[in-house]
Amino acid sequence: MQAVPGSPWPKDIQAARLVQEALARRVSLRPLKGSPKLIAGVDACFTKKSVVAAASLFSYPALEFLNDAVAKDRLRFPYVPGYLSFREGPAIIKALKKLKARPDVVLFDGQGIAHPRFMGIASHVGVVLDIPTIGCAKSRLIGEFDEPGQCKGDWSPLLYKGRKIGAVVRTRSGVRPLFVSPGHRVDIKTSLDLVMQTVASYRLPEPIRRADQLSRQTARKEAEDED
Repeated sequence: MQAVPGSPWPKDIQAARLVQEALARRVSLRPLKGSPKLIAGVDACFTKKSVVAAASLFSYPALEFLNDAVAKDRLRFPYVPGYLSFREGPAIIKALKKLKARPDVVLFDGQGIAHPRFMGIASHVGVVLDIPTIGCAKSRLIGEFDEPGQCKGDWSPLLYKGRKIGAVVRTRSGVRPLFVSPGHRVDIKTSLDLVMQTVASYRLPEPIRRADQLSRQTARKEAEDED
């Protein structure tokens, strides 16, 4: 996985906005070519001084766990809504590169194009690494939608400025929906199908759920060492 030339991780807001606008022009939304064999989930947590990212690799469609990877990076960017990629992106890329095999698709606990500049964490990392990515967020950042039905698999489109940017999907009956949006090199239908096919007994897809647990556990230990 090779990053695009230049620096996609500036340290100030003005430069970060320009990076987002430039990368957004490189996003490709299209059906996934072929059937994936390996799928990864990623997530990140923060301590006072650092960001800890985890990546968990699974086979697909069997969802057999294969490999975990963890990476730590210093905090480079302040917390600013809409710019979370610049805080957690470098650590996530490090974790992905430490996996034993390259995933065919990466699921993110965050947004894809469902972002004010169409450049959430899934889109950002997807373009930087030129890899298919999907955003699978627990809450809405932007857009309007009708509440989907209460049964597993019910969904409604997420709309922003007249554009369909994702889907609001019930991954388990009677639980709060997830906000799914394509990141890069996938489309909305592919994103929705893969999310539903990687959900087991919980609200989150299994690769993200494992990465979430691992990043939290690792960040907790890291915070204890910092104190």
